[in-house]
Amino acid sequence: MHKANDVQSQPYPLGATLDTSGCNFSIYAPGNPLIQLALFDEKGHYESYTLDGEYAGIRFTYIPGVRAGQKYGYLIRQPDQKRWQYISDPYAKSIDGQLIYTPPLTAKASFQLPKCVVTDDQFDWQGTCRPGIPREETVLFETHVKGLTQLHPEIPGKLQGKYLGLIHPKMMEFYQEQHIKTLQLLPIAACMHEPHLLDMERVNYWGYNPYLFMAPDPRYAIEDPVTELKTTIRALHQAGIEVILDVVYNHTAEGGNDGPVFNLRGLDPKYYITHEGHYANFTGCGNTVDLSYQPSLNLVMDTLRYWVNEYQIDGFRFDLAATLGRSGEHFSPDAAFFKAVAQDPVLKQIKLIAEPWDIGPNGYQVGNFPFGWNETNDKLRDISRSFWRGDQGYLKEFATRVMGSRDLYSAANWPFKLTVNYITYHDGFTLQDLVSYKHKHNEANGEQNRDGHGDNRSENYGAEGLTKDTLINRIRMQQKRNFMVTVLFSFGIPHLLTADLLSHSQKGNNNAYCQDNEISWLNWQLGATEKRFQDWMGKLVTARQRYMVPFIQAFSGDSRNSNRVFWRKVDGSLMTQDDWNQLNTVSLHLGIGDTGDEILYLINRTKAPARFSLPEGHAQEWQVLCDTTSFDIMSTTVSDERLQPATSFAILYCPSQAAVGIAHGKSPQRRL
Repeated sequence: MHKANDVQSQPYPLGATLDTSGCNFSIYAPGNPLIQLALFDEKGHYESYTLDGEYAGIRFTYIPGVRAGQKYGYLIRQPDQKRWQYISDPYAKSIDGQLIYTPPLTAKASFQLPKCVVTDDQFDWQGTCRPGIPREETVLFETHVKGLTQLHPEIPGKLQGKYLGLIHPKMMEFYQEQHIKTLQLLPIAACMHEPHLLDMERVNYWGYNPYLFMAPDPRYAIEDPVTELKTTIRALHQAGIEVILDVVYNHTAEGGNDGPVFNLRGLDPKYYITHEGHYANFTGCGNTVDLSYQPSLNLVMDTLRYWVNEYQIDGFRFDLAATLGRSGEHFSPDAAFFKAVAQDPVLKQIKLIAEPWDIGPNGYQVGNFPFGWNETNDKLRDISRSFWRGDQGYLKEFATRVMGSRDLYSAANWPFKLTVNYITYHDGFTLQDLVSYKHKHNEANGEQNRDGHGDNRSENYGAEGLTKDTLINRIRMQQKRNFMVTVLFSFGIPHLLTADLLSHSQKGNNNAYCQDNEISWLNWQLGATEKRFQDWMGKLVTARQRYMVPFIQAFSGDSRNSNRVFWRKVDGSLMTQDDWNQLNTVSLHLGIGDTGDEILYLINRTKAPARFSLPEGHAQEWQVLCDTTSFDIMSTTVSDERLQPATSFAILYCPSQAAVGIAHGKSPQRRL
């Protein structure tokens, strides 16, 4: 064991920090004062160093001559152990290999874990800036780094499933064709697989079991995950595409009381919420990070700033975010974490998206997150699924969700509090499976189909799974279009699965978190109908940006009450209170200001055609933006009435009288 040079050593910043002469190592370890630093060579041999510097529970030292690429870690002894155990640095920025071990994790076996790597944060961003897409123009496309390109036939095998595969020219063409401007990546922080998955020789494919918060997962790298991820983000930004990271701070891979010791548990027992001597399990994963504890809060905040400052990340989606606002069992929108983010000069400028629940006491907190946070809204998902499936009694609430769930998110706070609307998410059925399976089929997960959500509100329309029945497939495709028009033309921020653009099926698996195979990897070999759906989706997103965004802007903030909103029956008369409890066919007529652009939603959830009388007083015709009975976009115009087929949804558009006058060489009339 070596005695280090403490002359230059400092307690902050935590982690491994390079300068021109060497590296400062600093770790918060009040629960293990005998901790040592270990520097590893290429053969796995190590030399240990004392951490003689001490400040408020932090141990630190400075090692001259250390350069980027140096492998390191820390050595501790548990009370019941006679030998040293290797643990990782919670502030490590990279690791030298993929995470795996054979349970149980012993002190001897711990040395087989990947080692932390000292990194140099220098990177040439070539003057690239973040795209800065406004919230109301944002459409989130949820994407798994590996699954998106693993089976792409035109991407070289070396790049398939990798960070760099995301920016292959074929993928850049795909983003442009589909009008993709925001990628929301499933977790890419280094993920360790749960012991029960390792026992079954499976992995946590989704990545929701963090081992380290700052280190990019080596699974998706060819050689250097740090440089390759930064290169990927730079290229996406150069193309005007944002990158949102799905992050997990509610628990770690150390799990419950009998879980392995990877880092935090061996450094300070207070990192996790405990109750009567046991770890609180508000996440379903065995442990819960306590963000009311200052060192835990510091770790999370330092990590978030690191991703933004060093990777130029545009925003975060927080998994089980209700946990982040807990003090013990109690959630509060005034919790320390929310206040820390709100005052942070870096984080308050980016997009913050909450999954607003966990499984702890009072864990459902939809609508309760502070200003500046957008929340994923499962109400639109559930109500839309029930409504289009044909369940009775959902029209009134469907209307509420289409109008932006203003019962939860006041339009006075739009666009900063716009709801995030979705029909499908990574957990649950894909869009194709939502209309192809009545029941979940998770047998491949090895849990006797007990896992996964039971309330899917799905339908198979006559056959479970894949079928050659033309009528069933036609109904399924129409329902898919109904769902996509619903989510894209509701007030809010749409969230889509990139998998749904390719009509991907997981064979009825609604919890494919451990399926690192063709169940999850996207199949790019599309049939003619699936290719038409993909093309239609690209045009629909473009239409949303062109025609829907101005309405969101007009209905937000101070101008929200200066617009026209009419809910009408098929004959054009206004809906009454009793009508909402009896009808399943309705039109929504919106207008910007007194004379601005108008948009008309024709919603027919019944099994019979409905003849809609269109609003009167228009000298011009209505443009049909889309009709879910076909793949046509901007196909035709109508004036007095329109026959809307069964179980379908159409969006019509009419420009303002002033715009029409200008188009015909007339001066607009201004009201003083």
